[in-house]
Amino acid sequence: MRVLITGVTGYIGRALTRSLAGAGHEVVGLSRYPFQAKAALPELASVHVWLPTEAEPPKEAWDGVDAVVNLVGEPIAGRWTVLKKRAIYDTRIQATRNLIDGIRHLAHRPAVLVNASATGYYGNRGEAELAEPEPPGDGFLAGLTKDWEAAAASAERLGVRVVCLRVGFLIGRGAPFLRPQLPLFRLGLGGPLGSGQQWWPWVHLDDVVGLYRRALEGDGMRGPVNATAPAPVRQRDFAKAVGRVLRRPALLPAPSLAIKLVLGEFAIEVLDSRRVLPRAAEAAGYTFAYTELDAALGDALGGS
Repeated sequence: MRVLITGVTGYIGRALTRSLAGAGHEVVGLSRYPFQAKAALPELASVHVWLPTEAEPPKEAWDGVDAVVNLVGEPIAGRWTVLKKRAIYDTRIQATRNLIDGIRHLAHRPAVLVNASATGYYGNRGEAELAEPEPPGDGFLAGLTKDWEAAAASAERLGVRVVCLRVGFLIGRGAPFLRPQLPLFRLGLGGPLGSGQQWWPWVHLDDVVGLYRRALEGDGMRGPVNATAPAPVRQRDFAKAVGRVLRRPALLPAPSLAIKLVLGEFAIEVLDSRRVLPRAAEAAGYTFAYTELDAALGDALGGS
């Protein structure tokens, strides 16, 4: 299978490229910086330059493509200034629309588009168990992911099967989500964020890659799929688990007000409660490699 990947040099893109290439698939990348992408990922068969918010991908990138993975997007972490929020939105929604325009103009279209999404779709939902049919929540992240999935779903009208993977808090070696938290935990200064009662839907990188591959290689997935481990945990228990793995105490709470002062509107990402369950993945027969948080963190932080 020949797979076209946008956002190929991102955290998930690198891991997925190596996994697909290792399984004998041919991977084509789209990047703003194709030479750097090829140097970082020699497994790529080819890389083409693409300015995602400005135009559809070049025609030559589509040659022989059987499947597409759309991972492009400005990182969400950081203070959400007006300009930052615009970049977050445009690099997802406008870029996806441009990608679909490219598919529309093909005589031979790919069979499947697997589009990135996030559990931010659900907003702050307290104790409610959240499976894929639930409606979107409120706020910037919920609106963003709703529009992102809608843009991707337009490819269905072109005869393309579309899967949107709603990824939770991502655990893995060098994961951007974990990395900023570790210095405080290593000093014994980690602990609950806010009340610590909020539910965190976590997932290991190996399972995210596994779910992307299942969506690409089989036809049992369609529409939204929660890419989260079967057992979400409360944030305080997540903090305790990090402390156990690092053999450090994790008892010092960070008050919600302090988090909001430091992170601004982005604080909702860590303070909102989302008890997300992977019902669609389980219905498709996917078996998670990591169902226990301590094992996932042990793999991600081993040797830390």
